[in-house]
Amino acid sequence: MVRAEALKSYWNILGEGNLEALTLIQVAQAVRGELRNPADLTVNAVVIDNRLVTTGCLFVAIRGERFDGHDFIPSAFESGAAAAVSDREIETDRPYILVKDTREALLDLARCYRRAFDGLVVGVTGSVGKTTTKEMIAAVLSAGYKTLKTQGNLNNAIGLPRTIFELDSTYEAAVIEMGMSALGEISLLTRTALPDIGVITNIGVSHLETLGTRENILKAKLEILEGMAPGAPLVINGDNDLLQTVQLDRPVLTCGIDNPDADYRAVNIQPRGFDTEFDIVYGENAVHVLLPAIGEHNVLNALFGFAVGRFAGMEDAAIATALGTYTPSGMRQNTRTVNGVMLIEDCYNASPDSMRAALTTLQQLSCAGRKIAVLGDMLELGPVSQQAHAEAGELAQKCGVDALFCFGALSRETAKHGEGIPHVEWFDDKQSLAQSLSGFVQPGDAVIFKASRGMKLEEVIHAVFDK
Repeated sequence: MVRAEALKSYWNILGEGNLEALTLIQVAQAVRGELRNPADLTVNAVVIDNRLVTTGCLFVAIRGERFDGHDFIPSAFESGAAAAVSDREIETDRPYILVKDTREALLDLARCYRRAFDGLVVGVTGSVGKTTTKEMIAAVLSAGYKTLKTQGNLNNAIGLPRTIFELDSTYEAAVIEMGMSALGEISLLTRTALPDIGVITNIGVSHLETLGTRENILKAKLEILEGMAPGAPLVINGDNDLLQTVQLDRPVLTCGIDNPDADYRAVNIQPRGFDTEFDIVYGENAVHVLLPAIGEHNVLNALFGFAVGRFAGMEDAAIATALGTYTPSGMRQNTRTVNGVMLIEDCYNASPDSMRAALTTLQQLSCAGRKIAVLGDMLELGPVSQQAHAEAGELAQKCGVDALFCFGALSRETAKHGEGIPHVEWFDDKQSLAQSLSGFVQPGDAVIFKASRGMKLEEVIHAVFDK
């Protein structure tokens, strides 16, 4: 929980007025800035979108790809902002704080606020699976503690402060997701969130286009340690080849399915429709879990949740029950049945690792009809892109897919390598794909949709199944 005395210095970004206000002098000190046009005012919220300005808030001007927040400072004042944070001098008689970098200022505020929080903070990162893992950890902790979690994938230097500022005196835990596309980004986030326990789900090839090698990806993910105390534990994927090589001078907990030496291991895995049944084994103990998700990759994600729950002092039975309450986030392997067709909607993102998990999941799924894979491009793979898409086609064949529908320029390679699959089609427009798929699927079939976010494959789902 947040210390009572600390509430006198920090506030809620949502501006709900449930925390004490902060004086402009205190704000200036927190962001290491210079207060111009000083006034005896307090602020009660932080806003970076001028459309969300409320009376008495602090408007932080952030430069984005399309807009510069500095251009909206006048309108923010007109809408009731008490003060602004700017990295350039502005012509106004209203109070503002001049800083070197407004993005750094936002993180400085979040870091100060985090230090006032006495509850458990869990940091989650990884090439794939971090959002699902975050959701499972939050489901577990929520069974024992009032828990805040990153909403959606607000996991960058703008989104992470928004999550931290939502903490108030009623929260006892927070699960913070950290994303990155370059070296140094996780370092910045973890030194703001200051996790009490860290989780690295996987080291894959996402962002290989910018980082060059998987070893660099590992280096980037291990930056999470920079914001953790020396004795704070790290939970890792014990089945991952690169993470298995990591040796650290701190407690390390491993989770795995294939690794017999993992601290937390899943055994007796059995698909049950859209659910999965398995046992978690650690030491001499075994815990039975019925998880409302499919695929061994989700079983592994559940192991991370179990490990964090144990660290938080929760009982095994309570953790297992909490895992049974998990619900997927966004378009990450949502499952439903429409007119007798089993749908797996996994359109939020795609990488070779998550594509392999998706096709393996389809293979393990029991259905009365055919198994159909609708696959789109995997983006940002750099030099391994052609090989990765070819391997996706080969894997679809090995997994016993009955029909393969491919969409996108890169996925032409997937279709080419789907030899042996009874029905293969490739499309360069969604309308044609939707029309062909509409005439092909039948009751009893199972269909999985998998592609990178930029492909917007959910539009095909809506056209075919949500008429």
